[in-house]
Amino acid sequence: MEKILSSLNIKQREAVSASDGPVLILAGAGSGKTRVLTTRIAYLIREKKIKPWNILAMTFTNKAAAEMKARVEDMVGSGTGLWVGTFHSTFAKILRTEALSFGFNPGFGIYDVDDQIRLIKTIMGDLHVPPDQFAPKSIAAVISKNKNSLIVPQQYQQTAGNPFEEAVAQVYPEYQHRLRINQVFDFDDLITVPIRLFHEYPAVLEKYRTRFSYVLVDEYQDTNRAQYELVHLLAYTHRNLCVVGDDDQSIYGWRGADIRNILDFEKDFPDTRTFRLEQNYRSTRNILKAAASVVEKNVGRKGKTLWCDGPEGEKIGLIEAYDDREEAARVVERIQSEIIRHKRAFKDFAVLYRTNAQSRALEDALRRAGMSYVIVGGLRFYERKEVKDVLAYLRVITNPNDTVSLKRIINFPVRGIGDVTLGRIERHALLNGERLFDALGDADAISEMTEKPRKSVLAFYRMIQKYQDLVDKITPNELAHTLVDEIGILNLYKHDATFEDAGRLENIRELLNAIREYAETAEDPSLAGFLEQVALVTDIDTWNDQSNAVTLMTLHTAKGLEFPVVYIPGLEEGLFPVMRSMDSTESVEEERRLFYVGLTRAKEKIYLLWANNRYHYGEYSYRMPSRFIKEVDPSVLDILTPEKYEPKETVRPPSRSRVLTEPDVHPDYESLSQDIPELQKGMQVLHSSFGKGEIIRIEGRGPNRKISVRFSGGRVKKFIAQYAKFEIC
Repeated sequence: MEKILSSLNIKQREAVSASDGPVLILAGAGSGKTRVLTTRIAYLIREKKIKPWNILAMTFTNKAAAEMKARVEDMVGSGTGLWVGTFHSTFAKILRTEALSFGFNPGFGIYDVDDQIRLIKTIMGDLHVPPDQFAPKSIAAVISKNKNSLIVPQQYQQTAGNPFEEAVAQVYPEYQHRLRINQVFDFDDLITVPIRLFHEYPAVLEKYRTRFSYVLVDEYQDTNRAQYELVHLLAYTHRNLCVVGDDDQSIYGWRGADIRNILDFEKDFPDTRTFRLEQNYRSTRNILKAAASVVEKNVGRKGKTLWCDGPEGEKIGLIEAYDDREEAARVVERIQSEIIRHKRAFKDFAVLYRTNAQSRALEDALRRAGMSYVIVGGLRFYERKEVKDVLAYLRVITNPNDTVSLKRIINFPVRGIGDVTLGRIERHALLNGERLFDALGDADAISEMTEKPRKSVLAFYRMIQKYQDLVDKITPNELAHTLVDEIGILNLYKHDATFEDAGRLENIRELLNAIREYAETAEDPSLAGFLEQVALVTDIDTWNDQSNAVTLMTLHTAKGLEFPVVYIPGLEEGLFPVMRSMDSTESVEEERRLFYVGLTRAKEKIYLLWANNRYHYGEYSYRMPSRFIKEVDPSVLDILTPEKYEPKETVRPPSRSRVLTEPDVHPDYESLSQDIPELQKGMQVLHSSFGKGEIIRIEGRGPNRKISVRFSGGRVKKFIAQYAKFEIC
């Protein structure tokens, strides 16, 4: 242990050895926080003789949790019984252990966003809530926000004050009711349900307080209200709570993270010992100077000064382009130049953008140049239709209460069970007070069902039952392979000769490989365990960082990563910072922290790019450089003129036909963080000049859609969305 401690700097050693009581470690970007956190765990075990199973360490990604566990095991040995995981995986484990005490089956399912929206659409249809007026995705987002703020349906119903909120108030309680009937939790429930469990069953809370006498939390700046509550419940008695984070990297406010959790930690625990890790081991001095000059403009921060012993390094390259196509061409050109000058590989480069839609022009340019690239984000592997179809079979086998998954597969592949037949089965289930799956077995008793669909329903029911009986008798790998063969999904795609079907076939084979790998590596493999692992997968978990390819990803996804050379395109007002952030000081500060995160991903070189013109929501518009460019210390900027970067191609202004034929069809990534919130008819708004009003009409789409608002006294005002100076109430 002494040898390990001697490899740390003074501040790191102090943070590691301050073992008892509340500890706040403010770890700047690249300051070795993972090393400090893992060494601290090893110190507790080796020096303080704390039992590994009395330590709980939590972080936010499976990748970070796996790295943390591997490092600790290198120092203290494997098989220790240490609990290291994400918030969601940790409390999913606790919920499975305690499920029976609050009326749930330990084999409960976990719904992803797609499953949530499917269920919400069904509920909206049953409650006659029109989906053309109130988007299911928007309702799902509001429900999620309320859960993370610990607002239950009854509380929300009391505050609903406009048509959209009233629609949410109708759906929210029924949504929770059906989750329980289906014996499933959504992602947010994995955090909020344990809080309710701990409050309602004090003996259960005491059990885990006693078990976890030391609690460590990584990335504490990213915790929301519910996660904050859980951490404090567990650490209330022993107070051995160590949180590690960086307020300058708090970038998830749009999904509920509360920067006050880290800013106010010393108020919550007045006897806190605080340690600042300011020595950076990643970046050059010029990069750190640039990052510091930007983030110091924020008021809401604890304050720290990053420094390093490394070289001064190259200056920050600043490139102005005519439009997004020229911007992408300049990125490719600089990659080519870096490869020639510094003998770099494709994997040394990352292009970090504010919104997913920016990747299109970059992909086109990289393809034309013959450069390998990988996109992190977008549609995840486990969200692809054919993969979700197979997973739905597995979910029904482990949890026959799951009606969303059951309805997805009952007629896939096609077996003659249409909507009319399904409707008859649902009515029978409702009249007899039984679950939908059990009603399938009563097909003979449903008089209005004809012979052919009756046989299909019973055959499907018996097949699922057969695999339910096999769950504990064969491995998940054997079950999945046998099931896929029996339902004939591989043959379905083999017989179709399209390129798309060939890709689907390959995806199913890859899913079977994933199940095989899980069965071979998990400590106690089970079908439910695999499905839980899938449900908690993030974009970063599926990224192969060893492939030799240029990495494209959003700035949000890039947090915690590092690359030799980083490009940040799209540095324009309205894009970065996004338009919707400009009326709020707090929102602009979060955008500035996001830019800081982007800068501090780079080890050796950064290029900043902006375009005079850009497509946005399918329209071509003039742009202004981002305020963040002006905030970078000019002494570290190198303005790259066309002569300096020697363009290899002439990029002409686009023709009008491109405006018409290339609309922005890319899906949003982290939709709540981007551009303009999804406005709804009936929403209440507050305007600085006109006061409170209600949205009565929305015309068009994108930032140029027109919003009509009726204010007090009956006055109606019309606004263009991107310039509207009002807030959603």
